[in-house]
Amino acid sequence: MVDPITLGTSLVLGAGGVYLLNRYRHQRADRLRTLALLEKYSSRSRIGLHQGRMRLLVSMPQVGDLPLAEQRARHEREERRKRNYLDLGLLQESDENDPLQDESAAPTEDQRMIELEARAQWMEQHEPPLEQHAAVVAEEHIGSGVVVATEEDEESEVDIEERLQREGGASGTVQISLAWDDYNDLDLHLFCPSGERIYFNNKKSECGGILDVDMNVRPVSNTPVENVVWKGEAPLGTYKIGVHFYKHHRKRRTKRKCKFRLRVVTHGETREYLGSITYGQAMQMVTSFSLADAAHKA
Repeated sequence: MVDPITLGTSLVLGAGGVYLLNRYRHQRADRLRTLALLEKYSSRSRIGLHQGRMRLLVSMPQVGDLPLAEQRARHEREERRKRNYLDLGLLQESDENDPLQDESAAPTEDQRMIELEARAQWMEQHEPPLEQHAAVVAEEHIGSGVVVATEEDEESEVDIEERLQREGGASGTVQISLAWDDYNDLDLHLFCPSGERIYFNNKKSECGGILDVDMNVRPVSNTPVENVVWKGEAPLGTYKIGVHFYKHHRKRRTKRKCKFRLRVVTHGETREYLGSITYGQAMQMVTSFSLADAAHKA
């Protein structure tokens, strides 16, 4: 007669093994699907020598580049991310009684420090669910941004550069800059090749990336910009760029839907993306790219 405890243990172990096997199969299928999409839809360009080595830039596909079936699949994933965002309780409501929402209010340094403290307190409570949500977003391999040809959008490029100079933003071998045109607080989230994420609560990564401009924690500007930069050697691997609508500031008729521009500079190559995000929407994966050693790749 088989011992019930032994039988139960065997069933549990067997079920666990089946679960892990199925999970591995799904992950492998996702990886193969991603590679197939990249092979079919990504654009590649050699970007010359950097410190004696050739670099190859591989730009991931955007949703508009895909067949309708793939677009629908991405839309379904986006809906799941939105539900995940709301289920985790990450949406915060604006304070209608905040004096800085008034048209004539001018924020002071003391008020900015109060808001920074409020954000720190929010992070104490919400950092674990925000990490969970970011992990879900990082699984996405299709971008939502609209690629804008630099030569056709020179004003946008100049505007971003002027904002960076105004705020003291640095430039480097890899640089990602986010700009928008109202008092809302959007946040740039950069997923590094190592898996580390650079954002307002982790401004310096171990791989050398720095968030050196972080704006509108208080509604101080209607021409804000954020900037992540590698001043030295940027690591090889895949970079993913997310945008999060952190807070809607009800100031000067600022809307709940915010248009933004994203500029990506990699070893002198520049690409720009236009997008929009609505308050309460999940963190949006705008684009991603990979840097590889071209000689090794060849």
